[in-house]
Amino acid sequence: MYHVSFPGFGIDVDIVKQFDVFGISIYWYGIIIATGLMLAVIYGSLNAKRLGISADKLLNCVIVGVITGIIGARLYFVLFQWDYYSVHPDKILAINEGGLAIYGGIIGALAGGLIVGRKEKMNIPALLDVAAVGFLIGQGIGRWGNFFNQEAYGVATDLPWRMVSEGTNGIAVHPCFLYESVWCLLGALLLHIFSYTKMRKYHGQMALIYMVWYGLERTFVEGLRTDSLYIPNTDFRVSQLLSAVIAITGLVVLIMLYKKKYEKLVPYEEEIKLAKFKKPVYSSSSGDDDFNSNEISSHSVKIELDDVNQELSDKTASDESQTEKTVEKPKASSTRREPVEPLEDNDTQEEASADEDGEDMLDINDVIGSKAENDEQIDKILNDVKKYKE
Repeated sequence: MYHVSFPGFGIDVDIVKQFDVFGISIYWYGIIIATGLMLAVIYGSLNAKRLGISADKLLNCVIVGVITGIIGARLYFVLFQWDYYSVHPDKILAINEGGLAIYGGIIGALAGGLIVGRKEKMNIPALLDVAAVGFLIGQGIGRWGNFFNQEAYGVATDLPWRMVSEGTNGIAVHPCFLYESVWCLLGALLLHIFSYTKMRKYHGQMALIYMVWYGLERTFVEGLRTDSLYIPNTDFRVSQLLSAVIAITGLVVLIMLYKKKYEKLVPYEEEIKLAKFKKPVYSSSSGDDDFNSNEISSHSVKIELDDVNQELSDKTASDESQTEKTVEKPKASSTRREPVEPLEDNDTQEEASADEDGEDMLDINDVIGSKAENDEQIDKILNDVKKYKE
């Protein structure tokens, strides 16, 4: 048990790392991490289609991403603590004792999720947008697991929000877990609002903003922590250096894409409808009639559904006009119909109108006769009709 206090706010609480259920130890760290993951998945499922991907396929990415994320988080930690684990190899898999690095988890989760996304032919930039908000939610909630473990704190400080506990050896320190939790949850809220605005121009933009937002915070907060991982034989903090690179990279790409012109984005189900008659600007495959969401890149032309019917109607009218010009009536043959005889008393006015209109239509016998006279002309007609149907 820890007695944790925030003297500047007059807050004192007692916390425990774990509790037992039927003799099984349940750690608060694991419960909080699972809660953050669940909330991230719920958010992704509710907003996936609006952001441009399938909710069902997203779940497949999450399942694999969780597994690869845990593996990546542990490998990252073990790699930069190899001096210890090389001597105690039996501890490498002891994740119940702690030792999961957030950056390793992000890298692992991204790797697994992107592999599935690629296999499922998903729109990868759109997938990254959903993942960006999900990561911020998961990180913002998950950092409270560090609070229950009394870890991920910083150097000594006398600021009003300083934290003191047995875990800090009675020293008032920076609650770094709190800084990151607040920053990530605020970022998730801002990105969610941003996703509804006209400032969102292309798939992948939210992921780039995430890189800048989180990278900037981690660069500074990591410098306050006392438990950072260092590059072997150097004084460089691994996560701090990586955060700076991520933030700068995201900012540079955002600036490069700032002046590009993009059409309005559309949700996943609307992209499927558009893809039936609108070919993507960039295509990675050919000969596939099925919709491939990955082929509609962030630079593809997007149009509103209000304009779809009008554009399709204009295209159809234009093609019909072109076909009428192409299909010329062949010369009259010997099989031309006789003039219409006067109607009997029981014939209706509609039948007469139909026969009169028939005088202006192309008789099938004329086509047959013309084909015999000019095969080349008929082949051209058939080709034009085939192109019109396509």
